[in-house]
Amino acid sequence: MPKDHHARPTDRSRLRRTHERGAYDRESLYAVLDAQPLCTIGYVIDGKPFATPTLQWREGNHVYWHGSSASRMLKASRGKEVCLTVSCLDGWVLARSAMHHSVNFRSALLFGTPFQVEAPEDKTARLRTMMERLFPGRWEMLRAMTEQELKATMVLGMDIDEGAAKVRSGPPKDDEADYVLPIWAGVIPVRSITLPPLPDPRNLEGVAMPAHVSEIGKDRLET
Repeated sequence: MPKDHHARPTDRSRLRRTHERGAYDRESLYAVLDAQPLCTIGYVIDGKPFATPTLQWREGNHVYWHGSSASRMLKASRGKEVCLTVSCLDGWVLARSAMHHSVNFRSALLFGTPFQVEAPEDKTARLRTMMERLFPGRWEMLRAMTEQELKATMVLGMDIDEGAAKVRSGPPKDDEADYVLPIWAGVIPVRSITLPPLPDPRNLEGVAMPAHVSEIGKDRLET
């Protein structure tokens, strides 16, 4: 990690309201990125805005995503500024008035100019890291990627340099006068969990489910 442990807060990334929810240190950004692999990439094609969901993974102070080499999103993002966002929903916050209903959440917003991972060995290493972050131990048991598969895949990366994390937690914050009202208020926690795996009906007879699949639902939930 660079000596500066903070991402750059700029006019476009600095929180304008609810400043107490914002954080610009890299550890706060890392925590959100590591908790939720699904992100959205905001980019521009021919002067028009687009936003595309995809998977992201972090390695050190870089965030990566991938797709088809023919992807419009990846081609439009390469070498041009993009906005990457990640959000985790942690709870519904029920207050004593409609105005103060809210959600508990964690989010990260990053700005940057993506670079393309070019060298085949570097691209393979990045894809291996993605797979191992999601399913530890799976890469080694898979058929090796072919040269054509590697050519057909584009990997982009971006420095975690400019952005902000935003977090809301805790109970509702009502107007002081409303606390005497006989209205239930509180938080309904929300968590993402994995369910029991569903085997492919075309699995060969006798092929056992590996431990990295059978165990994943026992200890894995969004934290």
